[in-house]
Amino acid sequence: MMNEVVAKKSMVYTIDLTKIDGDGSFPCPKCGVTISPDDESDEVYHIVETKVVGEELSELTLQCNRCGSKIRLVGFLAAI
Repeated sequence: MMNEVVAKKSMVYTIDLTKIDGDGSFPCPKCGVTISPDDESDEVYHIVETKVVGEELSELTLQCNRCGSKIRLVGFLAAI
């Protein structure tokens, strides 16, 4: 009998920053850990990808270090 290797596909969540009140912190959609823009330690999350339009940040993809979920942040251009 052959052993099957099942690759888990990580879920990508999208968060619109224009819908967030306060200082920009939000809970991870999967595990609930607080992700804060002020956290520069890379302990809670790390940046996977950035997208720039012209000279402005348009999209940022993070990965939660606790559960591995990818979180796509949009709405940067609307906040300007």
